Amino acid sequence: MVKIIDLSVPLTTRAKHLRNIKIESIDHKTFQKMRATELGLKDGDFPDWGYCATDKLTLSTHDGTHLDAPWHYAPMSEGRPAKTIDQIPLEWCYGNGVVLDFHHFEREQPILTENLEEALKKISYKLKPADIVLIRTDGTKHWLEEGYKDMGAGLTGESTLWLIDQGVKVMGIDSWTWDQPFDVMLTRGKPERFLEAHKLGYKKEYCHIESMANFDKLPTPFGFKVAAFPIKIEGGSGAWVRAVAIYEK
Repeated sequence: MVKIIDLSVPLTTRAKHLRNIKIESIDHKTFQKMRATELGLKDGDFPDWGYCATDKLTLSTHDGTHLDAPWHYAPMSEGRPAKTIDQIPLEWCYGNGVVLDFHHFEREQPILTENLEEALKKISYKLKPADIVLIRTDGTKHWLEEGYKDMGAGLTGESTLWLIDQGVKVMGIDSWTWDQPFDVMLTRGKPERFLEAHKLGYKKEYCHIESMANFDKLPTPFGFKVAAFPIKIEGGSGAWVRAVAIYEK
């Protein structure tokens, strides 16, 4: 028996912060007329409901639940050309998951290394290489709202580096950005610390998943697998994932 829990948000035009996303849904009858002309067929050659429905999307690879490739952070990583999304080893994207809960943190409060260590101690878990660490902020509970991008606490460069040093290659968060909210970073008065966790990818090779969801629906903080395979976009800086938690009973 396997239980699968969805850790992804939907791509939708109802999300007020996604102003540039366009989703054109073409129903069966409309697509029938389009294809009939192309194929030289008549209406009677199709079922009563028409032909196959389809959709056309216009959006960024960083909209919705997505995996950032090292190429997103910088052109180089650890002295080598940074990996694009199609070059990410798939082994990185499947592993033991562990949720560290910071949904009680105020959005202005950075998640520091000592906070990570305390959260791990609280659930009696020791990180292992290739674990996929999930940071719970509950930010995506506001996915459809205008202010979603400013919801949820975020990590610093130092705490991100600590995770990487434990052997973690992929980490995820249920808010818009792995770093702290943009307005919080900008009001700290230290431009060099803006997107410091992202910029860390120049020195250390790693990936993070942003805009994940439903961490509060996981029955345990560990003891499950995470699968988050990215769409294979040649040369891409990131790609959408249908991230899931897998519990085997």
